[in-house]
Amino acid sequence: MPLRPAIFLDRDGTLNRQLIRDGQPYPPQTIEEFNLFDGVPAACAQIAAVGFVLVVATNQPDVGRGTQSQAVVEAMHDKLRALIPQISRVEVCYDPGRGEVSSRRKPEPGMLLDAARDLGLDLARSWMIGDRWRDVDCGRRAGVRTVFIDFGYAEKLHAAPDFTVSSFPEAARIILAQH
Repeated sequence: MPLRPAIFLDRDGTLNRQLIRDGQPYPPQTIEEFNLFDGVPAACAQIAAVGFVLVVATNQPDVGRGTQSQAVVEAMHDKLRALIPQISRVEVCYDPGRGEVSSRRKPEPGMLLDAARDLGLDLARSWMIGDRWRDVDCGRRAGVRTVFIDFGYAEKLHAAPDFTVSSFPEAARIILAQH
């Protein structure tokens, strides 16, 4: 079977609304706070319809730090899959980023590489969409093209993305135009 292209999706600030405090983004803490951006389900349906496999790749270090329940994060992922049924897989890294960092914690490409191996994905024809420098670096390290959603956070990019946009639907339009 031929390898398929994928869209790797960050979660917080890409698919769902992030919480902003002091210029920094934070994940929602409750299922009630977990809300998708306008246009995300339709844009995901459009990119899946042309043959892209959708894979969420998300760091959730608050679970590893003990400040968030893994059950709540998994409930958010259940809600995400219900709202966007085209998602084939959700890759999660709970590593809090202390000491020896996991090869699966973005900016490392482990989540993308694992999904590519398990799902038969063609990284050379794939994309990463995210709102943080870690997402761009992760995509670069995995050999995929990158789209950065710029919210003007108080942090700098380490590597240049292939494209910079202001919304997920805009990212989807770019990918569809390049496909």
